Amino acid sequence: MELTTRGGRMAFGGTHGASVFWRWWTAGATSALGSAVGAVALPLTALTVLDASAFEMGLIVAASYVAWIVIGLPAGVMVQRLPMRRVQIGADLARAAAIVSIPVAWWSDGLTVAQLVIVALVISFANVIFDVANATFLPSIVSSDHLQSRNSLTSGTHATTELGGPSVGGLVVQVLGAVPTLLVDAASYLVSALLLRTLPERRAEAPDRWPPMRAMIGEGWRFVVRHPVMGPCMWTATAANLVCGAQHTLYALYLVRELHAEPGLVGLLLAADGAGTLIGAALTNRITARLGTARALIAAGFVAVAGALVVPLGTGWPAFAAFATGSAVFAAGVAVLSVVTRTYRQIASPPELLSRVMATVRFVSWGAIPLGGLIAGTIAGLLSGRAALAVFVVAAAGMPLILLTSRVRHLRDLTDHQQSGEPAAA
Repeated sequence: MELTTRGGRMAFGGTHGASVFWRWWTAGATSALGSAVGAVALPLTALTVLDASAFEMGLIVAASYVAWIVIGLPAGVMVQRLPMRRVQIGADLARAAAIVSIPVAWWSDGLTVAQLVIVALVISFANVIFDVANATFLPSIVSSDHLQSRNSLTSGTHATTELGGPSVGGLVVQVLGAVPTLLVDAASYLVSALLLRTLPERRAEAPDRWPPMRAMIGEGWRFVVRHPVMGPCMWTATAANLVCGAQHTLYALYLVRELHAEPGLVGLLLAADGAGTLIGAALTNRITARLGTARALIAAGFVAVAGALVVPLGTGWPAFAAFATGSAVFAAGVAVLSVVTRTYRQIASPPELLSRVMATVRFVSWGAIPLGGLIAGTIAGLLSGRAALAVFVVAAAGMPLILLTSRVRHLRDLTDHQQSGEPAAA
């Protein structure tokens, strides 16, 4: 079985599309569960094993996402030119090897913060290629009418793993220790690679000679930034990810150092983010049906701001309650934003530009994550984690404000822009 091109879009020969989707989904769900466990074990390794500072925590988070700045734009061209399935398998194997190196170094008494930064860098570069390929692959096996529901399913699945993963991870860390728990993450990448081996390889039509990479990158970039709807949605996602980068840096630090939470409780509290994402993903279709996709984005932006405002409030057990509630509300708003904008990009982008559109958006928006991490780590080092979380409420306010100052404010649904008869992009 193989992927073929038909009418400008890739499609499956035969009747195996549903089977392929569920194998693709299982691979992603497995690696996401392992990553959710690792998301607890890695910062706890830095904090409890190596006694990392706030700035060092910021470096680790920045390294985890910096590849989007370095190769985010070329990744779209690379995915379009290279065998997609083999690229994804290679990324899974690279991530597994990087994670395994941490317990190996720890057992030999050679683990350092520098190694955690290097491991985060390796995972970051592998993530870029894998994620662009994954987002490009889905529209080839799902019809446009079902894309939002499938995107909601994948977001909901990711949220479920984030909900259960940190809780499990926190308990396993409490029993085994932070470093051995990372082996769960490594095993999940290996299972994902084995499942991806069963998927068909893409056999897309290719020109005799590809245009220069710079020209292909520029074409994708211009399409996104000049688009009256897709462009503002990208900058909104950038504001959201700037806040997410700060949260990734500060959450474990804030809970352990300032609220004095035990590892098991840290895992439970971090799982609130997954609960919020699950709720947001599950409700996206209902919300967009009632409000329209454009109006739903604006509402979701205000919801996310409210959540970010609540996160750093209170002391003692009320602080734990505020943290769980605020992170869940923020995550729910961001989930709606993510599902709706990702679906719109997959529908509104010309098929030959899709991988480059995805890469452009993630280069800009995900490139904000390391920036947010570094800024948050610096502020927390000078002031406190609570103060840094409060500062980033201002960045969260950028989400609804960007949409309100764009053409999105005049639309009920994002697709109304195309239906108005105006060109898709200037």
